[in-house]
Parts: sequence; C-alpha cells; structure tokens
Amino acid sequence: MLMNAPATFIQSYIDDLNDELNQLKPGAALTRIQAAWLGTCLTCILLMNSVCWAKFERASLGDCKVAALSWVFRKASIPWDWLLRVSVVLILKRYGITEGVLAFDESDRARSKSTKRIYKVYKQKHKGSGGYVNGQTIV
Repeated sequence: MLMNAPATFIQSYIDDLNDELNQLKPGAALTRIQAAWLGTCLTCILLMNSVCWAKFERASLGDCKVAALSWVFRKASIPWDWLLRVSVVLILKRYGITEGVLAFDESDRARSKSTKRIYKVYKQKHKGSGGYVNGQTIV
C-alpha cells in the first residue's frame, strides 16, 4: 500500500486533539510539523498493522526517511504525557462515556530458560511442568 497523506479521519482526530490540547494546556499545542508527523505515523500504523520505521518509509515511497521518523519520535519536544491525557478525554467525550469499570489482567508470559535480551524477564514458576522458566508479567 502506498501512503502520501494521513487518512481523513486521522487528520480530523489530530486537529481535535490539538484543539483540546491547546485548551487544556495553552502553549502545548503541536507544531505543524509534529502534527503532520503524528498523522503519518498513525496512518502507517493503521495500514501496516505494526510500528516499524522501515515499513513506514516503504509505504511512503521514500518520502519519509527512517532517520527523520525516528528522530522526531526521540528528539522532538512533544508533550507525550499531555497527549495521552487529552486523547483519553477526547475519546471519552466523543463516545459519551461517563462511567465504567477498570479491570487488570496480570498474565504471566513464559519465555525460555536462557533469555538474556528481553526487558523485565525474571525467573518464575512454570505451572505446567513444575519447573522454572524465564518470563514476563504483562499487566
């Protein structure tokens, strides 16, 4: 699939997000370049079903380079904490959600006995065999 502009509904979402961000915290609005980058990334995530800079570059036919995409993610002064808050508020408002129940699922994910490069892996009891494996607890 080829991508040269953000999807219309994603662009609308980013505009609403930016307006809400500016109302909640004046001066924290996204710049034009940051909004375009976010629109490109969200559209690519939707099209590619993954978060991979190389796939994004291929989808844009080289218009968006891997180095530029990852640089904006790592170095730009995007207010990520405020973006998360505002996006949750925006979704709750859009769908009229006023109350709900929050549930946690603390599942153990068994990996292998010799895992060295996966983050937050620790030794845990394997219920099936009675032995031990390295694993992660996903919440």
